Amino acid sequence: MCSGGRNRTMNQAHKILLVEDEEAIRTGLIDVFVYHGYTIDSADTGPEGLRLALTGDYDLILLDIMLPGIDGYQICNSIREQDRHQAIIMLTAKSSDEEIIRGLRLGADDYIAKPFSVAQLVLRVEAVLRRISPQTQDLAVLTLASGVVIDTLNLSGQCDGEELLFTRREMDILKYLAQNSERPVTREELLSRVWGYARHLDIETRTVDIHIAKLRRKIESEPRAPVNLQTVRGAGYRLHVALAH
Repeated sequence: MCSGGRNRTMNQAHKILLVEDEEAIRTGLIDVFVYHGYTIDSADTGPEGLRLALTGDYDLILLDIMLPGIDGYQICNSIREQDRHQAIIMLTAKSSDEEIIRGLRLGADDYIAKPFSVAQLVLRVEAVLRRISPQTQDLAVLTLASGVVIDTLNLSGQCDGEELLFTRREMDILKYLAQNSERPVTREELLSRVWGYARHLDIETRTVDIHIAKLRRKIESEPRAPVNLQTVRGAGYRLHVALAH
């Protein structure tokens, strides 16, 4: 069930949930986000973090992976089962591709590895929150080259009679690629225009690549030989749209 209460007016503070068991990091980040004008709740265990995540009304959840009781992967998965719109950034001390990919596949919008720059974390939080602000819905339905039909308003679709479900971030990617379907879109452009990261930020992240792989598993009959969402070597990604209205 998607929460409908996150759209806040400009003079209302965004509300963040921080789930982090290391006290020094937790208290430090609380101070930082309060200083920047955010309202913030926190939890230091997995079960408490999950309870707050499912019962609160948060614009963004900052979610550590290694937590007592229930880990961040389980929490992320439980959130996604109820709310495909919820913005989630995972905080991870694990830097292996396997661990990062696991979190993104479960539905996290992005990750940031420890130790991290507090200034960059704040910038990335601001970028995510800008992207979830109310926007004009200019593409209601997409029909892809293979005949897959996507309902952008309800984060869903149909492929050969089977229902497809998308996260908000996945739909943002599809919509941006559809709006620019006449050309390839670079990874850097997606980071800037979909994730909202300033072009001058030196961000090392596989977030785009992993989200593209997730989308292909949903919208392609053969993800290794994509028809709808193709890679243009040296130029980026291109979505082949039959109809958009």
